[in-house]
Amino acid sequence: MDTTPLRDAYRALLDAATTVAGSGDPSPVPPAGEWNADQILAHVSVINAATIATVSAVASGANTTYDNRIALDTWTIARVIARAGGNAGLRDRIRAQGDALCMLGGPMLSEAELDTLVPTLLLSDDTLMVDQPMPLRDLIAGLAEVELPGHTKQLLSLLPDGAGAAGAAATA
Repeated sequence: MDTTPLRDAYRALLDAATTVAGSGDPSPVPPAGEWNADQILAHVSVINAATIATVSAVASGANTTYDNRIALDTWTIARVIARAGGNAGLRDRIRAQGDALCMLGGPMLSEAELDTLVPTLLLSDDTLMVDQPMPLRDLIAGLAEVELPGHTKQLLSLLPDGAGAAGAAATA
């Protein structure tokens, strides 16, 4: 599996996170009902950890499932922020997790492992998105195609007016 799109999506996300962190406002206030930068990064970190666990389980021959609900839990998100040491620690963690997923999802897994159906439950903003088995390769590709780009845009939207659009154009 070519992990170049995944690596590029991580790079864009981390560039956006660094831009927001360096914007002069250490904790830009998100629109009502949205997450701040640390919460977004903690959510991504939990998603990454769940994906790494799923990939590792498939590689070990174990049965597994994929359920993103824990990555939406506000208490868990706050705990991850604290344990990672805040924004810089979250960015370091995501960088390492991205490297691991690119290595695990690429040369380590066979085509049969990538085709393994994983019972999957995905929610977004309290809306059920997926409740069915998905090939492991689609879970990994979904990070590159949907999850990470969506959170990159979410981070850039925290920048002062105008700066978010310029940042989005730069990462496109």
